[in-house]
Amino acid sequence: MIRVLIVDDQRLVRAGLRMLCEATDDIDVVGEASNGLDAIRLVAERSPDVILMDLRMPGLDGIVATRQIASSHPAVKILVLTTFDDDDHFYPALAAGAAGFLVKDTDPAELLNAIRRTAAGDTIFTPALLRRLVDRALDTTPPDGQSSTSLALTGREREVLTLVGEGLGNQEIAARLYIGVTTVKTHVANLMEKTGCDNRVRLAVFAHTRL
Repeated sequence: MIRVLIVDDQRLVRAGLRMLCEATDDIDVVGEASNGLDAIRLVAERSPDVILMDLRMPGLDGIVATRQIASSHPAVKILVLTTFDDDDHFYPALAAGAAGFLVKDTDPAELLNAIRRTAAGDTIFTPALLRRLVDRALDTTPPDGQSSTSLALTGREREVLTLVGEGLGNQEIAARLYIGVTTVKTHVANLMEKTGCDNRVRLAVFAHTRL
């Protein structure tokens, strides 16, 4: 069961998210907060696996709350869910330690899938934001402009890299390629070693810019 904490200053939004999550068999809402201070308190009390974090809230905002929670509770995954996807919100949230960033018009089924993937350790962004990451490349680039052809990737590694670049999680890649999830994880680890990318987001950036 995935334990979720909902943080949003709008009561109606919290109610809708709770109904959506609790209609599933594997997601349990363990608390709600209307501001960052309450979120920090509830994290210590309820031990959620994933936080759905709004950014603009009265008092302590979502960016500061994300930074404090990520520092004191690194095992908790924070998935930003906000109306605002501009750079003034996106990059500060990423720098604060958010594990993903979605806008509130995300399809409900996609949101539930994002919660599951976030709990499993994936990094989730809407396609437009992933493209923005590609454009900015998180202020880093893979070593010396390497291309995928210079890395002696196997055919299967190239397939996995392409799907990582499309934003698919390990289970989705396994289903697409008819292989086991453990095999996908092995390929992803090998790809990170070969490309010099130290996390999945940078690996996705590599896929977009080097394939």
